[in-house]
Amino acid sequence: MAGLVVAGFGVWSVVTGTQGPPSAGARPGSGHVERELSEEDAVADSPMQPADLQQALAGPLEAASHASIALPAATRAGEVGVPTGFPKTPEGALAQLVEVDRRAIESVSVVTAQKVVTAWAEPGGPTARTWSGVGAVAQLLSSAGLPADGADDLVVELRPAMGRIKGRVGDGYVIPCVDFVLTVSVTGEAPQRVAVADCQRMRWVGERWVIGAGAEPAPAPSIWPGTAASYAAGYRWLEGDG
Repeated sequence: MAGLVVAGFGVWSVVTGTQGPPSAGARPGSGHVERELSEEDAVADSPMQPADLQQALAGPLEAASHASIALPAATRAGEVGVPTGFPKTPEGALAQLVEVDRRAIESVSVVTAQKVVTAWAEPGGPTARTWSGVGAVAQLLSSAGLPADGADDLVVELRPAMGRIKGRVGDGYVIPCVDFVLTVSVTGEAPQRVAVADCQRMRWVGERWVIGAGAEPAPAPSIWPGTAASYAAGYRWLEGDG
């Protein structure tokens, strides 16, 4: 079973090996807009600390005290069952990403994950075909020998444990990263856990955060929360209702 979780899900950002549209020229416009896109791409494409698969498994925890990130609570229901209503802050963007990812992955359904990204990504962003979240669900189901619409005997829980704000441009563009603990349970077997991480471009559109246009950011390291490596990667504990 542990092999299923690790091989089937792996490190989230490289499960499918797919990316969204190329960053360059994602949005035509004035010189001002092009300059901002260049800044956004630089933040998105900057590499993060690499991690090997072993670091995604449970390891020795560090006892030292570290700072945390307070996540705001959702205030209303959103499309495809995704909680929303988060403030226009970096923490609000991170909290929205948590809810988008949880709805897609915990559905254990490729179709639902596709609906989530369709509703929560702006034009030019990840699609039902390219989003790494859809690929992750498909890979997990394939490894378990299950159909694309999920199965009653497979239960998936995605718990946000740590996070970081990789960068921001202005007050309406943020790249948050979340380090989750993924728990997979199959009827008759003990639950298995592994760390999985995700970073996305989040843009404020209208009155909500959505996954922004451009290629998905450089992969985030999937590291077991609370280990020395997780703190070295810049992650901090998440607190609140996000």
